[in-house]
Amino acid sequence: MSSISTQSIPQGKIVLTYDDYCELPNDRNRYEILDGELSVTPAPTTKHQTVLGNLHRLLANYVVANQLGPIFIAPTDLILAPTTVVQPDLIFIGNDRRGIVTERAIEGAPTLAVEILSPTTQRTDRETKAQLYAKYAVPHYWLIDPDQQTLEAYELAGDQYKLVAKAQNAEVFTASLFLGLSIPVADLWV
Repeated sequence: MSSISTQSIPQGKIVLTYDDYCELPNDRNRYEILDGELSVTPAPTTKHQTVLGNLHRLLANYVVANQLGPIFIAPTDLILAPTTVVQPDLIFIGNDRRGIVTERAIEGAPTLAVEILSPTTQRTDRETKAQLYAKYAVPHYWLIDPDQQTLEAYELAGDQYKLVAKAQNAEVFTASLFLGLSIPVADLWV
């Protein structure tokens, strides 16, 4: 896992860690710790899960056929730091990063993190998580918006993400991370 920079914590602020996270109830809510702060969202909708299942199937077929590395779907803990534990909807770890896969979680920056937007998570996914993934050097970040029927690919450029590909509706999505893979975006929504 990457080293953690020392930050001053405001007096009186409670900072949660992975150990605190492990003590949270299993109540169908989705818990994450974002820079020490607890984030709680309800279980994903069926629309969300349909998109996730379709993306996983399309990516997994390509990744397995080309022996590129493991791919995981939520809920899988991604521990970026003791105070940052997230559950991206989909995680891909290239073969060069296989060492971050442990028995308890993914412990370090994956090659790709994917978030599927919903009305309750859109701001967190576009802003907070994008900043955290960039901070911990996740090289590729994809955002899927089922309502707008878009798939956006971002690549880390310095300390922030740059949009490198976007497809919507009936367009075909391609990204540099998976050369030769084309995803008909309409296939995600069915």
